[in-house]
This record gives sequence, C-alpha cells and structure tokens, in this order.
Amino acid sequence: MARKKIEIYDTTLRDGNQGEGVNLSLADKLDITKELDAVGVDFVEGGWPGSNPKDDEYFSKVRDLELQHLRVVAFGSTHRSDAAPSEDFFLQKLIAAKADVTCIFGKTWDLHVEQALRVAPDRNLEMIQNSVAHLKEQTGNPVFYDAEHFFDGFKSDPGYAIASIQAAVDGGAERVILCDTNGGVMPHELGHAIRELRKEIPAIKLGIHVHNDGGLAVANTLRAIEEGVVQVHGTINGIGERCGNVDLTSILGNLELKMGYECLPEGRLKGLTNLSRKVWEYLGIQGPTGQPFVGPSAFAHKGGVHVSAVQRNPETYEHIDPELVGNSRKILISELAGGSNLKAKLSNRYPELEDNSAVKAILNEVQDKEHAGYSFENADGSFDLVVRKHIGKYRPAFDPIYYRIYSPSNEEHSDSDGLIEASVKIGIDDHVELCAAEGNGPVDALNRAMQKTLQEKYPVVKDLHLTDFSVKVVNSTEETAAKVRVYLEHSFQGEIFGTIGVNVDIIKASWNALIEAYQYALMQHGDFVSELDSQESGGEATKSQSSSS
Repeated sequence: MARKKIEIYDTTLRDGNQGEGVNLSLADKLDITKELDAVGVDFVEGGWPGSNPKDDEYFSKVRDLELQHLRVVAFGSTHRSDAAPSEDFFLQKLIAAKADVTCIFGKTWDLHVEQALRVAPDRNLEMIQNSVAHLKEQTGNPVFYDAEHFFDGFKSDPGYAIASIQAAVDGGAERVILCDTNGGVMPHELGHAIRELRKEIPAIKLGIHVHNDGGLAVANTLRAIEEGVVQVHGTINGIGERCGNVDLTSILGNLELKMGYECLPEGRLKGLTNLSRKVWEYLGIQGPTGQPFVGPSAFAHKGGVHVSAVQRNPETYEHIDPELVGNSRKILISELAGGSNLKAKLSNRYPELEDNSAVKAILNEVQDKEHAGYSFENADGSFDLVVRKHIGKYRPAFDPIYYRIYSPSNEEHSDSDGLIEASVKIGIDDHVELCAAEGNGPVDALNRAMQKTLQEKYPVVKDLHLTDFSVKVVNSTEETAAKVRVYLEHSFQGEIFGTIGVNVDIIKASWNALIEAYQYALMQHGDFVSELDSQESGGEATKSQSSSS
C-alpha cells in the first residue's frame, strides 16, 4: 500500500538565515542547496530577490547546478498598496529570478492589515489575489501563498482570515501555507483553525509553517499533518529568527518512521544526520548534542543499567534504530558506568575484558579520576590508555621528562608577534631528545615542539592534528586555586579522539593531555605496535636460548 506523500519545503537559506549568529555566504547557500538535493528535499526557498545582492546572485548561480530532485523557490510579498502588480519592484524581481516556484506572503491578521499595512481590509484582499494572479500569469510556474499570522488572525477575526485565504485561492495559488509567525499557537488551537478553514474551502491544498517560540513547533507541525496538511515548511536544525523554525530533521524522522508518511525518496533518510552536521559546519555553530534523531548524544547511553539493557535489546532505551537516520549508538564511560558499559564499548578492541577483575579495576580508576575532576565521556584516547594499563597493553612510545615555556616580552622582542617558545625533553629508547619550537600560544608551541622531537623516530606523528581545545574550571569555589580540566581533540588517520588533563596549572594540564594524545596515537599505529611486538618476541627468544644453553 502506497504511503501518503508529504512535501518538504526547506527555508534554511531564507528564513533560517534570519537567525541570530547565522550568516550564510553565497557559496554556503549553493553548497547547502546541493546537499538538500542529494537527500531528496522537494523545495528550497533560496531567498528574496531584490532584497540584497547576495540573493539576486543566488538565483543566477543556482541555474548552473544540475539538481536532480529539488525545485528552487523565490520568496517575496504581495504588491504595494499604491502600485499595480505590473509596476511593483519586488514582483518584477520575482519574475526575473526565473525560479521553479514563486512563494509570496500576505496579511491574514486584521491587526497587521490595520496597523502594519494601514490599508482597508478589502484592499488587502485585492493585493493578495492580484499578486498571485500576476505572478502565475507572468512566470507560468506554480505560485504558493504564505498566509502570515494565520492562526493569530483566525483567533481575532475568523471570517476575515478565511477570506484572505480565499483571495489567494481565487488568484490561483497552488498551495496555501498557514503560518504561525509568532510561534505561540497551541496544538488544539491550530487543529481547530485548520478544520474550520477546510470546511469553508474543502479542496484547498495546505502547507504549514510554524515557529518555535512556545517550544511546540514539532508538535504543531505534526498536528497540522494529522489535519490534512500536505506540505511542511521548516529549516535544517530548526535555525531561524528568535527561537527558530520547526526543525526538519525531527519532522522527517517522525513523519517517515513514526507516522508512515513518504517524505524523501527511498533510502535517503539515512543521509539525515550527515545533512544536519554539514549545515552546522556551514554555520560555524556547535549544534546541541541532544538534538533529536541526529545529535551526537541522541543515542548515547551512560547509566550502567541502560547499557546492559540496550546490549540485550536496543528497544529498551532507543525509540528507533539510529542507523535509520544515519546516526550511531554511543556508549559513555563515567563514574556512573557499570561493567556493561565497559564491555560494550571495548568488546571489539579488547575481548579479554571478559575478565571481571580487570573490569572492576578499570571502573574504580575511572570513578577515582572523575572524583578528582576528570571526565571520560568524550576522552576516548585517555580512557583507552587507562584500559591498556590494566590489561598489560600499555607500551609507551616515549618517556616525557620535562617541558619549559618561554614568553618573550614586547620590549625584548618587538617583532615576536606574540609567539610563545616551548622546549620539551623526552626519552626515546635509550636516547634523550631536546627540541624547541614557537607557536601561537603555549599549547600550540608545546605541540609543535613535541612533534618536532618525535617525528624522526615516528614520522607518522605528522598526521596527528589538533582540532579542538577547551578548558573548564573544575572546582570554581577555590577561585584562583581551582583545578582546570583541559580537553584536547585530535584527528589521526581518519580517527577523531579526545584526551584530557587536570591540574591547578593550565599549562601542566595541557601538557598531560598532549602527552596522552601522542601516546595513544602511536600505540594505535600499526607499525609502532608491530615493532614492539617484534622486540618483545626477540627478547623472549633470547631469554629462551640463554636458558637452554
């Protein structure tokens, strides 16, 4: 039995771009357009032609993209009250954009007609109908109509709100989108208004566009679908003005997996997590880890009881299979963890952890260290080193001896550009190496000096790159004597991992985290491990020969 189709209309590039801290470049907008097409979204609202040069250029450049599924929409408003449609600047810009679809908004709420437009109610209805009709005639393409503030307008004057919708339909609008522009409507109010509208205009094809000011955007959108709406407007990750728009990632997950609707082409839902994270990257924003369906913590399990149950049956604590949306399960290690967490997280790498005494020892150390200020949730590199020490697989690649930091004063080196000098002394095999390097700050200088010292013996360290650095005060009540927790994230041969250091001295904490990063990376490197195995095997063979002789 075929599933009912719900059209997905993305307005990340227009409405989403109005969010605080959001500023998409033309290249960003074109790249996101291609990403939306790859997932199979139906419509993308590219911008408002005539409002700024970037949006004008977008509609010129987007024609060069070889889009397979996505239809591009140009957005605007009804014509001015003192101008005919053929003379209105913005309507002419919409026509010139040559988009696949045109979408305009108009006033539905009598408050806005009287106080924002300051025109007679009948004149507003004429503006709606005439604008839609003119665009449809001039473009030859579908015209959608956004009924701005519909639900507030319906509460104020239901008859006039419905009359404004009828004007758009009479003008030839193929979709009428009901907007909760202020984001404050309640689900039961929304449902009632849609039912009353459909009684008056039964054949109307409706869309829904809601904001999240009351925290109800997803609930209201799903309620609208239940009331017969066939098109959803929203943004990827819910970005947008004030509290944002409805998050299309949550809408897609719920509609396809919970409610049985068809939104994307078969198999494309698995690209949802990747799409979400790419959009966050374009914005330069760290998205919420607990974002439903697609967040890094959406399927993260920390409590030992939860992990134990999930290992037996994922349905015990997961509402869907994370792979359906391209996400993955994450087992967290902390003082709250149990043996099941440890075994689940490391079963592939260390099958010998079936030894319950080793598991208990590891958990005890994790709990002790977290009590002292550590946090292993994202510090997989540091946690791996703890495990190795307890199962006899900790084989350090080098021995850190000391470090020094030197910061020249401006008087001594006016041309230093703020560079910091660091020197590190480490032992490798039977040798001691001492190297110095400059960097932008002490951690960068230490990292450069460490890499310089190690790269002759271990050239692979050139592939180790610092990707994130964060500091958190652990016991703030101690004020200047408080401990700090330094978290370092590195990328190495396709793996992203974190290490951690805790100390009252931020440089010492950073040094400890840096040491663990290099130790972990080298212990993971196959050539280094094979070399140690060979040396140990050779040593055992020599001992055997000596004893037999």
